[in-house]
Amino acid sequence: MGVRIYKPTSAGRRNMSVSTFEEITKKRPEPGLIEPLRKKAGRNNQGRITVRHRGGGHKRFYRIIDFKRNKFGIPAKVQAIEYDPNRSARIALLAYADGEKRYIIAPLGLKVGDTVMSGPDAEIRVGNALPISAIPLGTQIHNIELEIGRGGVLVRSAGTAAQLMAKEGDYATVRMPSGEMRLIHVRCMATIGQVGNVDHQNIRIGKAGRSRWLGRRPRVRGAAMNPRDHPHGGGEGRAPRGMSTPKTKWGKPARGVKTRHNPRFDRFIVRRRK
Repeated sequence: MGVRIYKPTSAGRRNMSVSTFEEITKKRPEPGLIEPLRKKAGRNNQGRITVRHRGGGHKRFYRIIDFKRNKFGIPAKVQAIEYDPNRSARIALLAYADGEKRYIIAPLGLKVGDTVMSGPDAEIRVGNALPISAIPLGTQIHNIELEIGRGGVLVRSAGTAAQLMAKEGDYATVRMPSGEMRLIHVRCMATIGQVGNVDHQNIRIGKAGRSRWLGRRPRVRGAAMNPRDHPHGGGEGRAPRGMSTPKTKWGKPARGVKTRHNPRFDRFIVRRRK
């Protein structure tokens, strides 16, 4: 894993960098583990834009990832490490002893030829998935379940890892990459290790066109709009916001204002990230 920096042969190439892809061992995805991914351009089932600044971009196939890791006690050999255009992490192709193949998120240090396993009796080794009750304190983990049997939903992006801090009764305390301390049931599954492709955060897009390849459309600053289009708009020349709190396009408070409020799950947060 590394980052390759281009020579400044043009304004777009200056400051642009890409991954070296040296860990990738297979170019084409596994045929039985892909499905079409139709573009929605940020629109809901009524055709209305609910997420702005989405659209265009290169065509992609969705890779079906095994977030549940529910083939207990069956060893699997890593056949390939592949690129996945739908996520920042790399994915690993596993070939199980019973002949089935599945994709998982590739942790740091997992190589072709390694053997991984899931279940309460699996070893504490990178790539193995176990219930949190069977993982020692202090271990780095990723792909963590929030509900038993649902599949991993936490800590899945490149370079991230959570740490198991304590266990008490039915719940364990896990420190998230953000610094938040959270209670998670000990029967939930988690995978040992840190997610790979740690240099992803050092990649610089370099030019606007490359953002368009990724399906990201331009964002317009509120201060550049008219007053009827945004609370920050209007004024002669470059005007300040003219309000104590920055606002969204719809007049809601923005930038640092707390918006998270879910009493059902707030009780599981031991310490917030801020």
